[in-house]
Amino acid sequence: MKIAVLSGKGGTGKTLVTVNLAALKNSSYIDCDIEEPNGYLFFKPKDIEVEDISVRVPQVDRDLCNGCKKCVDFCRFNALAYARDSLIIFEDICHSCGGCMLICPENALSEKDRLIGRIEKGRSENVELYTGILNPGQPSGVPIIERLVEMESLSNKEYSLIDSPPGSACIVMESIKDADYCVLVAEPTIFGAHNLSMVYDLVKLFKKPFGVILNKSLEGENPSEDFCRKKKIKTLGSIPFDHDLGHLNSNGKIAVRESKKYKDLFSQILDKIIEEVENERNSNP
Repeated sequence: MKIAVLSGKGGTGKTLVTVNLAALKNSSYIDCDIEEPNGYLFFKPKDIEVEDISVRVPQVDRDLCNGCKKCVDFCRFNALAYARDSLIIFEDICHSCGGCMLICPENALSEKDRLIGRIEKGRSENVELYTGILNPGQPSGVPIIERLVEMESLSNKEYSLIDSPPGSACIVMESIKDADYCVLVAEPTIFGAHNLSMVYDLVKLFKKPFGVILNKSLEGENPSEDFCRKKKIKTLGSIPFDHDLGHLNSNGKIAVRESKKYKDLFSQILDKIIEEVENERNSNP
C-alpha cells in the first residue's frame, strides 16, 4: 500500500506526518523531498548504502561539428550556444532530453554521464529508509525520484509512506503517480488554504483518492477546514498546535515512539487512511 503525503509549501508538517505514520508499521519511508530531505534526522538510519545518480548530457566532437547550429535552435532550455566558431554546452541547465544528438546531421554529439545526486538507503527499527538527495544547482531531480520509486518497488514492506516534495511541480507528480492514496497536509491559515487548493487540484488531475490532515489546529477560524467543507473533502484527522509535539519534533524525535498520546493520535489517522484505501479497492476491483 503506497501512501503519498503532500503539502502546498514547505513547513506545513508533511514530514512530521509521514515520519510518524511510517514509524507505526513495518514500512518503507521514501523521502522524495530531494532538495531538502530531512526524514533521516528523525529516523537516524543505520547500515547506510549509497547509490550515485547520473544523467546523460551531450559532448561535442569539434572535428565533426560544422557549425550548422541545428542543435542550438532545437534546445528549448538554451543549454547550447555557438560562439567564436565553437559549440558551447552548458551542462548545468541541460535537461538530458537527447534531442540535440538526434538532430545533429554530422553525428558530432555523443553522451557522457553527469552526477546529479545520490540515494541513501538505511534502516531504523521497523522502517526501511530511502532518501533522495539532489546536488545543488541541478535543473531537475526527476531521475532521482524515478530511481527512488523503482527501489521502493523492490522492497517487501507492506506499507510505503512517500514524503513528497512541497508544491505541485514535476517532481511532485513523479512522486505520487503510483500512490494508492494521497494525504494532503494543511495549516489553519488563509495562505495554508491557498496552498491546499494547489495540491487538491493536482490529486484531482491524477484522479487519486485523497483526504486532508489539518495540522497546527487551534480553536476558532480555520480557512483550510472551511475549504474542505466547501469542496466536500474528507478530513482524516486534526493535529493540534501543541508545544509538547513541537518540542519533540524540533529535537528530532519521532512522536509515536516517545508518547502514547501521539501514538494513539497517528494510529487513528493511519487506520482511517487504510480504511479509505480498502474501500477504494473494493469499489474499483
